[in-house]
Amino acid sequence: MKALWVIFVIALSITQVNAETSIAILDFELNDLTLAPGIPAEIERTASVKPLLEKELNRAGYRIISVPLADQHHANSGFGYLFDHDDVAAALGKSAGADYVVVGRLHKPSFLFAYLMGRLIRVKDGQLIGNYISETKGGDLILTLKGVESLAVKIDAELDKSYTPPPPKQKP
Repeated sequence: MKALWVIFVIALSITQVNAETSIAILDFELNDLTLAPGIPAEIERTASVKPLLEKELNRAGYRIISVPLADQHHANSGFGYLFDHDDVAAALGKSAGADYVVVGRLHKPSFLFAYLMGRLIRVKDGQLIGNYISETKGGDLILTLKGVESLAVKIDAELDKSYTPPPPKQKP
């Protein structure tokens, strides 16, 4: 019985550590280099990345912190600015009360594939912790979700190591 109690206390402390790690995820930006840039489907796909990543990291036990869109627009001095300026992104995360901030981009050099790019920045010192890239082939939601899950695995590997992606869906 004593061994079970020790295991319970250890499991509870691990869960509490994860719950205390907070992450702010900024809106992903689209960098579409194809001959038909910025089509509505790509804009929609890009907009879906942030909520999908929030869901996956929340499922892993991270506390997701919201940064108001108006604050992001105010801090952003142009395309790629927040992605390239860790200090400004960290200040946004700090003002929202997050421990880490994720800045991301959907980079689409071709109609055949795209890259989900994410940068994990520690808010307290503005330090870049990780720079991640996940390739997706095609543009449907399932493939985008797999790319997001890949980003979540990479982000979690730098932090609490508590994320397990869902198993592949079985065909009926």
